[in-house]
Amino acid sequence: MTDTLSPALARRVALAAQGFGRAPARTPARAPGIRQLDSLVNRLQLLQIDSVNVFERSHYLPVFSRLGAYDKAVLDRLTAAKTGRYTEYWAHEASILPLDTWPLFRWRMQAYRDHAAGDAAHWSHANRAMLEWLRAELAEKGPLPASEIEHDANKRSGPWWGWSDVKTGLEVLFRWGEVVSAGRNRFERVYALPEQVLPTELLGREVSREDAHRALIARSAAAHGVGTVKDFADYFRLKTAPTRQAIQELEETGELIPVTVPGWGARAGSASTAGAAWLHRDARLPRSIDAATVLSPFDPVVWERARALRLFDFRYRIEIYTPKPQRVFGYYVLPVLLGDTIVGRVDLKNDRQAGVLRVQAAWAEPGAPADTAARLAPVLREAAAWQGLGEIVVAPTGTLAGALASELR
Repeated sequence: MTDTLSPALARRVALAAQGFGRAPARTPARAPGIRQLDSLVNRLQLLQIDSVNVFERSHYLPVFSRLGAYDKAVLDRLTAAKTGRYTEYWAHEASILPLDTWPLFRWRMQAYRDHAAGDAAHWSHANRAMLEWLRAELAEKGPLPASEIEHDANKRSGPWWGWSDVKTGLEVLFRWGEVVSAGRNRFERVYALPEQVLPTELLGREVSREDAHRALIARSAAAHGVGTVKDFADYFRLKTAPTRQAIQELEETGELIPVTVPGWGARAGSASTAGAAWLHRDARLPRSIDAATVLSPFDPVVWERARALRLFDFRYRIEIYTPKPQRVFGYYVLPVLLGDTIVGRVDLKNDRQAGVLRVQAAWAEPGAPADTAARLAPVLREAAAWQGLGEIVVAPTGTLAGALASELR
């Protein structure tokens, strides 16, 4: 039988699956340690990497959103070590992943190789010598960042290869799975041959395309709690057809339970407004969620904008690439999550030179509770302290700006 979840319960299920529950304790003495960080990253299954550093790099923010202030160096030791529990690959864009996820993307690595082989104009055809040299360089010297390899390339007596050639070649080999991440140094990825950093058991693990999709959808569903075909596919950027097949197989084993959520869009051939979705069998069904935080634009809760609209009635667009005169809410806008609802958005900038957290705009969503500014103020104070900033300055832009400035005073 198909169960029905109310939209409110579906929203709470989704937030609980993503590691939200009670608001984190906001005391430095109770900062989360490596065990809590490891548990959270494994729950999320990935942290999306992005170079934008207006407030903070994207992979650090989901942890802050769920656990409060923590030591970023601890997360670096956990996720950016040369050998450890995590690696990187193209999952939902470039992502930090649990190490055992790597073999599940062998089919994607092969697809990249096949695409290159079939495209006569692909960069790799005209640069075979470069790729061979990169493999040999890593084999001889071990894991290296692109900057060091580029330095070595400039010293060659043969053809001059610049940074762009080195970086392009490494990224081609990275997509093919012929080189892997050996951690990061000041955010710069270190590259290695797989046998230099990955466990032997992992190197020898072959997973069929079908088995890999089923495993990835199982992980995606657990991270969602409840979701649609599009939701589950988007987490690891999978196509619809194999996602549907994987969902069917997981439904047959009982790992996924078909449900309908009113307002989530109709099942094919149905006149109902209830939507086709699946609930993970281990999902919690909480009566309440007591979150108080801001979310990265690249947080799994909001990165699939159609899901954010469905869950929170929240229309979200990151406006970094929008010309300034056309921006509505600001440059780097973070959604404000209070309870189980997105109630506002703040445009944050980390002014490191001045030691100031700049709230360049603050907006309340329609129907936001009267205490939104009061509940957001301690979150921003914690965020500023986490970033080592001594002051918060609120610009007079947005419907929430005045009340927030008053609270922070």
